[in-house]
Amino acid sequence: MKFYDCATAPSPRRVRIFLAEKGIELPTVQVDLRGGEHLTPAFRAINPHCTVPVLELDDGTPICETGAICRYLEEIHPEPPLMGTDAKDKALVTMWDRYMEHDGIFAVRDAFRNSTPGMKGRALTGADGIEQIPALAERGRALAQRFLDDLDARLAESEFIAGPRYTIADITGLVAVDFAGWIKLPIRDDQPHLGRWHRAVSVRPSAKA
Repeated sequence: MKFYDCATAPSPRRVRIFLAEKGIELPTVQVDLRGGEHLTPAFRAINPHCTVPVLELDDGTPICETGAICRYLEEIHPEPPLMGTDAKDKALVTMWDRYMEHDGIFAVRDAFRNSTPGMKGRALTGADGIEQIPALAERGRALAQRFLDDLDARLAESEFIAGPRYTIADITGLVAVDFAGWIKLPIRDDQPHLGRWHRAVSVRPSAKA
């Protein structure tokens, strides 16, 4: 297998942390997003959506979405389980992971990509250039702040996001919270539970992957 990565991008980081938690090492190709390498014909042949991460299997099959990549890795390397153990647990982990992605990463993404000068004409990922919409940046920032507040409330009642064990939901949550720092939304003093959790997951060796 081969992993197409970009060391500075949030989405591939989710896979790198997942790999580190599993103890999996893969040959890795760094894709220069800043230089537009993901838009070249060579990379489009791997992923027509022009995004990373991509996991290329030994038979040449590309798996191009973060969740799909992690699901494949979970199936072939089930220990330690990061996507749940029984039917109920798997459903709850999936639910919370989806919340972290939709309410967290997507909100920050909209705020960041619709306001950052370097993202002009690239407000959405993918092959086509999309112009920035300032109102979406404002909405994304407001939704990201609500996400941080909601996550603090969740972590007041649970050690980890999906329950008593570290899971993929914590990986996605960590990346979302760190990504929020890119739009200057740090963890506040009045979010103590979020701060407690963030310190705990950030000192795991995988967080530096």
